[in-house]
Amino acid sequence: MIRRKEVLNHLPKEIRATAKIKIGSIYVNRQPLKGLDEHESHRLLSKLLDVPPTHPDWPKAEKNFWASMSLKVPFEGVELDISVDEDTNEPNNLMDYITYKWCQKHRQVATSEEEMKSNPAKKFYIYDPEIDLVKKNAKVKMSKDADREFIKISSDVEKMRRLLRVLSKGSKPDSLSELEVENQLYDIKNSSPDRFLKYSLDKNLDVRAEIEEMIELGVLRTIGNQVIYGDETIGETLTDAIVYFNNKKRSGQINAMRAQLKELKV
Repeated sequence: MIRRKEVLNHLPKEIRATAKIKIGSIYVNRQPLKGLDEHESHRLLSKLLDVPPTHPDWPKAEKNFWASMSLKVPFEGVELDISVDEDTNEPNNLMDYITYKWCQKHRQVATSEEEMKSNPAKKFYIYDPEIDLVKKNAKVKMSKDADREFIKISSDVEKMRRLLRVLSKGSKPDSLSELEVENQLYDIKNSSPDRFLKYSLDKNLDVRAEIEEMIELGVLRTIGNQVIYGDETIGETLTDAIVYFNNKKRSGQINAMRAQLKELKV
């Protein structure tokens, strides 16, 4: 289905709802936008045009077809049958199929309502209830997984503190009560379940939290994305710094950092 952005003007809502907004032909590189590649065009448009692809007039006929292409979209949207016959692999509704392929390439048509709302140039969007159901279910599953991890981690106060330090920079979890830490993590889980899940399952959570604490207390410092100890850059990014900390050959330098951290925490 092709749906449109709501029309906003001085007219009553009832009148705006009955208006039909048209997706019109557009030109790309001085040629009308084509919804089909050359192979599909020869195979499908030949069933609609009066001349075959081998005829000298084919380029003109094909150009005229795309130049006159348009679709009126009412408030409730336009249902297009894009199904394909399983035996012949041919569209069950040829014009609907071609129109849909054309809409997919049109610069005013978004692939989702979210994309349309975030891009002022988009005035229409493709709505597929099946895709929406799958997307919604994925979000539900992620939230359920985040809930399970929250329950697991809530029995380990120190891990909760480490996770909060990573998820909320500057939160200073060591100065917070157990209830405050749990409440803040709960809020983060609800607002960003994907981020909560990512870091709660991170095998480098302990190292990541330790580096964040060292940065917080001044054992390490950052310049841009770089992580620096004294005059040595231990990582161009935080990810590089984690690799540095996981390198057993660096145990001497790391133990020195940990000694400094311990002194600062006393």
